[in-house]
Amino acid sequence: MKLFKVLVVAGVSVALLSGCGAKNNETTGGAATTAPATTEQADAVTSASIVNQADAFTTAVSDKGTWIVAVLNDLTVDKDVVVAGEFHDKNDTAKPIYRKLALYAQDADHKVTATYTLTAPKVTVQSENFRVQGGTIKGDVYVEANGFNLYKDATIDGNLYFSSEDVKATAVLEGKVTGATEVK
Repeated sequence: MKLFKVLVVAGVSVALLSGCGAKNNETTGGAATTAPATTEQADAVTSASIVNQADAFTTAVSDKGTWIVAVLNDLTVDKDVVVAGEFHDKNDTAKPIYRKLALYAQDADHKVTATYTLTAPKVTVQSENFRVQGGTIKGDVYVEANGFNLYKDATIDGNLYFSSEDVKATAVLEGKVTGATEVK
């Protein structure tokens, strides 16, 4: 049974990583999000941080984390979350600054098969060009960095605050915010 669980997690990981897409996304200025080529050994430089526990999640979104963080289930973090650090798409410094939180799972055809909820008292975004895609953040989100993107399939079940009008002006909000959206 333990081997079965390991194989399921590995399968979900491969599907999620391959689901980072090979299509350009107009909302990120055309930044491609193609998945890395599969090799026999994992490529630590371009790998996602796939998490299902609060401590692993807070580390993954910290400045010591990775450019993409994906969750495997609904996740509750009892303390404030800080998304920090400068990362590039696929950790390739030749590519644009970009960071992504994937709150969903998908199949090999890139169809979303499940969405997840991240519950936290407060999420502070200090990473530039940070995208929330799929699922829901339940709690207030404070954006301090330019280029925040709430993708069309994502929801903030709470308030969305920006540190300044300039930061707010760089945001792309296609998703849903259930509370206030304002500069605070």
